[in-house]
Amino acid sequence: MTLTMNTMKHVSTTERILAYLSAHRSASGGELRTYLGISRQALNVHLRRLIESGKIVKTGSTRMARYGLASQMPPPRTIARRMSLEGLDESVAYDTFATLLNLGPALRPNVAAIVRYAFTEMLNNAIEHSGADECHVTFELAAGFLAFTIRDRGVGAFASLASKMGLEDEEAALIELVKGRATARPDSHSGEGIFFTSRCADRFVLRSHRIQLERSAIKGDVFVARKRFIEGTHVQFLIQLTSRRKLEDVFEKFAPAEYDFEFEKTRIRVTLLRTSYVSRSEAKRLMANVEKFREVVLDFHGVESIGQGFADEVFRVFSARHPDVRVVTVNVNGVVGAMLRHVQQGS
Repeated sequence: MTLTMNTMKHVSTTERILAYLSAHRSASGGELRTYLGISRQALNVHLRRLIESGKIVKTGSTRMARYGLASQMPPPRTIARRMSLEGLDESVAYDTFATLLNLGPALRPNVAAIVRYAFTEMLNNAIEHSGADECHVTFELAAGFLAFTIRDRGVGAFASLASKMGLEDEEAALIELVKGRATARPDSHSGEGIFFTSRCADRFVLRSHRIQLERSAIKGDVFVARKRFIEGTHVQFLIQLTSRRKLEDVFEKFAPAEYDFEFEKTRIRVTLLRTSYVSRSEAKRLMANVEKFREVVLDFHGVESIGQGFADEVFRVFSARHPDVRVVTVNVNGVVGAMLRHVQQGS
């Protein structure tokens, strides 16, 4: 596809990037900026979206990074196995896939550490909690990323947690999972696996029954969607091979030195289920069990408004009952901020 000066004005930046890569096979960020006449920051926005959508692939890193069409890259190497869960050792399973795909030379040390941690944590969940006899595992190593999926047909992640924790429904279980330290077996599990695995990934999806939780590092957001019913649990994990993320940095963010490296800090995206909150019951559901943390960050990005009852329950009642828990708010709009000030000034 060749773009003339007359047609370029009617073509989006994304289409121009794809056309350039189609003609040149690959390009550096500098080459694309020169061609498009845009800033590094503006280009990065478009590149992140294209990588997230799977249309382009990034290879190399920093100044040596190059971008190419996913359709022009060598086909990914994929291995799929149906595995009996009885007596299965998650570490042995990972070593098997790593050997078959020859992951040693393909992964940076930081990426290798993340993938091993994420896979063993998610497979252990299937072994310990699903109640299924077997699961289906797929590993995919492509030019720019590594991904794995784990699928079982057991009781379902959200249903299992809701049942064993005595929660009212699967939505309540979803909220507990994103807080961290929620587990159906507190005697043998910390409940941290899904929390940290989702934050290690460039894209993480946990789907069970009608609920899908997705966390995207590229988009910098977390999404909850209602889907068609599926039996059991489906987990998908993807990380770019060029990722500079380190497992220890992810742990440090939520288990910092000031808390003796214990998992004492969590961050909750308040818009998980809705964009407006009114009642005390909604507040109680949001804040349930967070007294186990020393610091709770409530991210109000996308929340349009909150009612007086909701705000009073979170910022007066909860704080009075748990004075040792520090509640921090971020991304608060003017309407929400006004209500917070009203409640805090009246307390």
